[in-house]
Amino acid sequence: MPVLRRGFLGTVTASADHKATLAYAKLALGKMRALRAPCDPRSFAAWFTYTTRCSPSHNVLVNQTISRQGNISVAEIETIYGYAPVDVIADNVQWTTAGVIDELGQAVAMMAAAAGIVAGYRGDLGRLVRELDGVHDPKRVGAIVDGLIQATRSMEASNEAFTTALEALRQEIGEAREKAQTLRVDSLTDALTQLANRACFEHELDRCMATSDATNDGLCLLLMDIDHLGKINTTFGHTAGDEVLRVVAHSLKQHVQQNDVAARIGGEEFAVLLPKIPLRAALTVGDHIRSRVMAMQFIKRSTGEGMGRVTLSGGIARHRRGESPWELMRRADHCLMAAKRHGRNRVICDDDALVTA
Repeated sequence: MPVLRRGFLGTVTASADHKATLAYAKLALGKMRALRAPCDPRSFAAWFTYTTRCSPSHNVLVNQTISRQGNISVAEIETIYGYAPVDVIADNVQWTTAGVIDELGQAVAMMAAAAGIVAGYRGDLGRLVRELDGVHDPKRVGAIVDGLIQATRSMEASNEAFTTALEALRQEIGEAREKAQTLRVDSLTDALTQLANRACFEHELDRCMATSDATNDGLCLLLMDIDHLGKINTTFGHTAGDEVLRVVAHSLKQHVQQNDVAARIGGEEFAVLLPKIPLRAALTVGDHIRSRVMAMQFIKRSTGEGMGRVTLSGGIARHRRGESPWELMRRADHCLMAAKRHGRNRVICDDDALVTA
């Protein structure tokens, strides 16, 4: 029995799949070299996805872009495959990290100051105790006691000020923690639709497939693509196209359950992971989403102009025990492309004869 290991885009076998992974990596590096693409991990991840051919429809967009302009930028290929802009993430990380470092520096300075105050108070107490030892003059004893009271009151005032400052700093650190949590969520969320982004989807696909393999509970992958979104962008503008994307995303949210994962994985393509569900039930989910969007009336807000009916095409594949994530993606995308070939505005499963027609 082949040994399983964790790797890029999921769990793969250490025999044949390991060789396939290395072959895909070699192809990705070759493509990057030929196009003089930046050799960084994010670019490699996008080109690795390209060479696995797990999303043929996205590959078509990449090829069309290269054919049209002779090359493709990092931003363009990352947009096609649904990766979040790296500069936004980096700027947010730098800003949050700088704030946390500053607040921790303040905390250290406050603690050092408090330690100094306590040490001074301890020294005053020691000195006054030594002066009391052997003193019998009442006036002198009274003076020493007055000094002790004064030192104690000064310590109490310093302690109160320290407590107030510490509470304010505690609140600031709590806010920094919330900012860090927001940053973590933002790094896994598509900014336009508020669905999971490509990076989050790949992580969840990996996790869901591992769970399905372990429990044999089943897993279906639904891919959905907006029909003719490019025509909508050309005719009515990209703002209208963005609104269509938001509406479709909202429709997906309305039909997913607690353990499902809905994501935007490309410009106009969405994915839904449906654990513990049979293939025909997944088909029902896809058809409900498709019907909901098709029944809507889309109007351009700025002009009141009707935009016509918006339709979706979808493809569904059921996870096969032991297969790689990109193989599941490839099968679901083939179903999606079959739906496109056979008239669009439909959802096709991988057991449908139209897939191989």
